Amino acid sequence: AGAAMVARVLWALLAALRAGWCLLPQSGYLHPDEFFQAPEVMAGDILNLQVYYPWEFLSSSPCRTVVFPLMTSGVMYWVIKSLQQLDICSSCINSYTLLVSPRLLFTIFSFILDYSVYQLAPFWGADPWKALVLLAGSYVTLVFYTRTFTNTLEGLLFALLMVLVSSSKSSGSSAEPTSSSLIGVITTAGFFNRPTFLAFALMPLLYWAGLIVDSQKSIKTLINHFLKLILCACFTASVFITADTFYFTSVSLDNLYSTNQSSLIDIIVQLHDKMVVTPFNFLSYNLNPHNLALHGTHPRVTHFTVNGVMLFGILHILAISAGFKMLKKYVHQLMLVRWCYRGPPRLLVHSEGSPTLLLFYFVPLAFLSLFSHQEPRFLIPLILPLVLFSASPNRAVKWKLLIVLFNLLGAILFGCLHQGGLIPCLFHLEQLIHSPASSSHPQHYTLLFAHTYMPPRSLLNIKKTDMHVEVIDMAGAGEETLCQTVEQRASNFTCSDCHIFIIIPGTIRATVTKCGVSFKNETLIFPHLSMEDPPQIPVLSSGNWRSQLGLYILELSRDH
Repeated sequence: AGAAMVARVLWALLAALRAGWCLLPQSGYLHPDEFFQAPEVMAGDILNLQVYYPWEFLSSSPCRTVVFPLMTSGVMYWVIKSLQQLDICSSCINSYTLLVSPRLLFTIFSFILDYSVYQLAPFWGADPWKALVLLAGSYVTLVFYTRTFTNTLEGLLFALLMVLVSSSKSSGSSAEPTSSSLIGVITTAGFFNRPTFLAFALMPLLYWAGLIVDSQKSIKTLINHFLKLILCACFTASVFITADTFYFTSVSLDNLYSTNQSSLIDIIVQLHDKMVVTPFNFLSYNLNPHNLALHGTHPRVTHFTVNGVMLFGILHILAISAGFKMLKKYVHQLMLVRWCYRGPPRLLVHSEGSPTLLLFYFVPLAFLSLFSHQEPRFLIPLILPLVLFSASPNRAVKWKLLIVLFNLLGAILFGCLHQGGLIPCLFHLEQLIHSPASSSHPQHYTLLFAHTYMPPRSLLNIKKTDMHVEVIDMAGAGEETLCQTVEQRASNFTCSDCHIFIIIPGTIRATVTKCGVSFKNETLIFPHLSMEDPPQIPVLSSGNWRSQLGLYILELSRDH
């Protein structure tokens, strides 16, 4: 009882940390997709801000559904826009609310994971509070599940699917009547969010199908379950397709009813001709090896050997070890049974939790490993079966200290340090651009970013009608290209109300000094760790370590 109370208090503290750190906010910048797969697009559509639309959301190449961005970032931006229009909050729209409001919604949604673990733990023979502490204490939950990734939604839908398929007892009772319908809805929604969801849904669906077949004596009832699933899946797909078609094409109600001759059949034909099915476009693009190579290629074992360890640490290693032991035991039983001519052995997935949980973990991992582009965030949905497996009695107990240190290090690295200066930099520039002095005397700002992740323009809070801010993203441009651009901007620096800022990590500060220009102001934002331009160890050991772990905002001087 004492240990259970300690676990509850610990979980409550970690839950408060999750919410509080979101509001602080977290400065770490994990990947451009956390902005450019939802918030940046919705800020442009709903708040009419200057943004950068990624290629997936262009009408020429629609590869992402708009439904989830509208339901998450879109809803939050509509709320703060309405509050400002009603004069309830005079300055609701600023860089802080633009960053935090979508993250806050995702943080609230992240507690679906906690609910799922609490519901699933008794079913899979795990200690509920031990599993909850492992989940809440993981830096994957603290950092990744509070960010606006499609992978985050994928993990939440996977958790709900596991709850639904585990709601039926294997003792012979039938599945809940609503399960079939909800399973169809969630599976289809997950597929439209990310087609890779099918890799995660495969084992839960097979498990559910096995339970249904085992528990139903009537063929009619069995068919009824599968028909419900298929019909609800089709209905959900039609909702997504309709929404995406209206968003990505020129189809609108005004266009459809523009002529008196438009009949219902004409309208249906127009919609059919312009129908957008984003998952198929996504698969068509990503199944092309040349396209994947543009985003980076990795060895097929990267998920198993690197990404799993990077995300889950010792828990991933223990799962691999347990998997090999169970596989060895199963092969041994197979050989023994064949020697005795008793037929093939049966893996008792319904009565024994561990083998099935390992399948829930490793089957998606194996399918995702078939693709050459492998990023750690692709695996974050697997935290659920992993913590349930790890929270079984006498498992991972002796590794407590290592688990705590690993997650503490991960939280600091990815939540604070990784590209950690870019968001505070945008906050600083937004305040500068919207300062009273700038408002009274219109000025032109040129913001040149080099060797940073792609800056989300929306955080600058610039309306599409305002032309006084220019953002140049040079990504990882070489020294010669960077200097040419800086020198060109400096030579055209004639406007008295113009300001040119160059934003670079401290590790390439020396490169810019070789460009033959001078700076009148420089601001150092600490900390900022660029893994693409990592600091040199000898420099870190010197007195210049703060500069190496910082992001510079350099204002170009006219006296260059």
